[in-house]
Amino acid sequence: MLVVGGSTGIGRAAAIMLAQEGHRVYATYNETTGLPDSDNLSYHFLNVADGDYDLSFAPDQLDGLVYCPGSINLKPFHRINPQSFIDDFSLQVVGAIKVIQSVLPNLKQAEQSSIVLFSTVAVQSGFNFHTQVAASKGAVEGFTRALAAEMAPRIRVNAIAPSITDTPLAHKLLSTDEKKANNAQRHPLKKIGAPEDIAHMVSFLLSDKSNWITGQIMSVDGGMSSLKI
Repeated sequence: MLVVGGSTGIGRAAAIMLAQEGHRVYATYNETTGLPDSDNLSYHFLNVADGDYDLSFAPDQLDGLVYCPGSINLKPFHRINPQSFIDDFSLQVVGAIKVIQSVLPNLKQAEQSSIVLFSTVAVQSGFNFHTQVAASKGAVEGFTRALAAEMAPRIRVNAIAPSITDTPLAHKLLSTDEKKANNAQRHPLKKIGAPEDIAHMVSFLLSDKSNWITGQIMSVDGGMSSLKI
């Protein structure tokens, strides 16, 4: 398994969970310390934001790929420089494309492999100040479905659309107990997500348990996208 962006947040939780399940996991990091140590988990430097796509460390056969790099830049639309949209698209969409293209031969070596990408609840549910992230993640959703059609039946492609999750990426939105409580109340389940909540879905989508699922956007969002209570 290859987890790109596996040193913090959801990527870290997924890498650890997959390793604990017995998978051999190759995870990448950019700038971090205190990487978890495991016989089944190794870390390799990769900075996709700077155009680094050297994935030569990946094994010849890959059963799964998870692309986790992302950003949350919440601003009023009129205050966002158009270049910020381009930078965001480059990281979250073009980065995923380049990584997938780099390891596509490795994925094709498996009898059946699985790709997991990330969207956001904000694509299907319009929120104030989310134009930048929703634009890029909306592209991820379209790309997921189109790639799934092209790669079937050998490679399954799905995306996960979380709501706000307690990760370093969302620190500014959850930096106080009051902010955490207010965000929790916005969700029908009255809590914010933990990285492990999303990692469980990652594990499922990479496993044979999901071998009849492809081209789907899986909502893991505390009911935010579909329930109004």
